[in-house]
Amino acid sequence: MCGIVGYIGPQEATGILLEGLRKLEYRGYDSAGVATVWEGKLNRIRAKGKLFNLEAKLETQKTPAHIGIGHTRWATHGKPEEHNAHPHFDMTDRVAVVQNGIVENYRELREELRSLGCTFASETDTEVIPNLIERALADLRSTGELDKFDSPLSEATRRVVNRLEGGFAVVVLCVDYPDELVAARQQAPLVIGFGQGEFFCASDTPALLSHTRAVLTLENASSRR
Repeated sequence: MCGIVGYIGPQEATGILLEGLRKLEYRGYDSAGVATVWEGKLNRIRAKGKLFNLEAKLETQKTPAHIGIGHTRWATHGKPEEHNAHPHFDMTDRVAVVQNGIVENYRELREELRSLGCTFASETDTEVIPNLIERALADLRSTGELDKFDSPLSEATRRVVNRLEGGFAVVVLCVDYPDELVAARQQAPLVIGFGQGEFFCASDTPALLSHTRAVLTLENASSRR
């Protein structure tokens, strides 16, 4: 069990992410982290242990970004160390992902990616996801299909989620699409909140209620396939 949050809108994202993570810390005490897009790159701050360790780091390292994702972890795959903390990046540092749940077929996907030259920085099941999304985006570029989709990031995520087995929820951030958050779930909790020109997502409703009461539960990915 882990807690995930996401935000996009006119407000500074980091404070909203931290506030949401405080409401979700019951879902994981092993580590926490946030990632934002700022000045054309992904920025990530992670810390081992309880949330106050992350808060201490963010006092000097946070950005004024208006989009971001956050995570508080209960370790399943990989020890509770900083390098296993979320968010996880792809090998090119273009895609960031937070996940709650378990990807049951991650070993096969990991070996597939290794055979294509991918290297990994963690022992988690989650790290396969941003690398698969980055490759799906590369496939869309190489085939000239990017312009076919209103959101290539959503399409790439959809293709990857269709390959994942297990129960999970994910939120995706990409430096090439700095105005988009993509969320998907399969048998794991994820709610979406709507504000005035802003959007939220979280593993549980209390993380959003100080910002909006317009909250919906996201459908399972399988119901949209």
